[in-house]
Amino acid sequence: MMHDFLSNNREELAQRCRVKVGQRVGRSASETQLRDGIPMFLDQLIRTLQIEQTQRPLDSRRVSGPAGGGTALSEVSVSAAQHGKDLLELGLTVDQVVHDYGDLCQAITDLAVERGVPFHVDEFRTLNRCLDNAICDAVTEFSFQRDALAAQAHALESGKKMGFFAHEVRNLLGTASLAFAAARAGQLGLAGATGSILERSLSSLEKLIASSLEEVRTDYQDHLALGAFSLANFIAELHAAASLSASASGCTLRSQQVDADLALGGARDVLFAAVANLLQNAFKFTKPGSEVQLTAYASGEHIHIDVADHCGGLAPGEAETMFLPFSQSGTDRTGVGLGLTIAKQGIAANGGELSVRNVPQQGCVFTISLPRHTLPT
Repeated sequence: MMHDFLSNNREELAQRCRVKVGQRVGRSASETQLRDGIPMFLDQLIRTLQIEQTQRPLDSRRVSGPAGGGTALSEVSVSAAQHGKDLLELGLTVDQVVHDYGDLCQAITDLAVERGVPFHVDEFRTLNRCLDNAICDAVTEFSFQRDALAAQAHALESGKKMGFFAHEVRNLLGTASLAFAAARAGQLGLAGATGSILERSLSSLEKLIASSLEEVRTDYQDHLALGAFSLANFIAELHAAASLSASASGCTLRSQQVDADLALGGARDVLFAAVANLLQNAFKFTKPGSEVQLTAYASGEHIHIDVADHCGGLAPGEAETMFLPFSQSGTDRTGVGLGLTIAKQGIAANGGELSVRNVPQQGCVFTISLPRHTLPT
């Protein structure tokens, strides 16, 4: 099996990748990245393949992520995102991010051919899924961090432009003031040279202000950012507030650690109420003794907050109607059926989206997608 092959040849594969990475033109990986990054991904791949040989093969998605490019928090997504961020800090390009994972795929294939080791088709599919998800998450984070740096550079450039603007305004106002003072002191008309100086200064000042206002108007939507707040603190506060409700409902609430650098923007109280409504809905319908999971993570320019329950899955057509006002399902009809509607509206008001994904025979996952922000430094 592939996981046995990878386990038995782990060091050989890691060494082959290190050689390929180290020899690539323009590559300057740190010793830590060369030593730790490749073995970490190999271990995740091995555990994914091992889990898929058990009675619960879908549990492997917690390590490798889902098939088909779906967005979800997994061990591969977290380490791949960090890998993409590290490569940007080294000054590398996005194609080098992709090549790093391609090196591993090539090393596995080459060594398997050399040793004459056959693999099953399903194992190759798993390998491809892990590589696809890792490349996607690494490139996504690389692109986000690159764009964030560009935004910082833009802000710095805007500061310089503001300084230039203030300097020019001061000069033009100074000239206009002197011309006006001279005209008033000498009781001069505005038809002469002094009047021309005053007219030119005021005209130039008007053009400068008009140009600056237009630039501000154009850039306003792109650079408008509501007060950013910590995603980690937001989730921790939600967990603390909802834990008692979970216990009262006979279930448990579990939340995973959130990257301290991630941030949301918008009306914090509205977003808090929206997620709290989703949690209360999960507690209401999840089976007694089961678990409700609250996870939050980044994917490129978005923050995703998942609320997963164990309600047993959705009935056909239920996903299409559950966000409508006064819509209720199941036997528990307490409440008026507005919780999900209010949550969806609150999230939309903050530039986000709320969706639901059915997990047959298990439960459902509500996902909030919101614009990603950065904490002020």
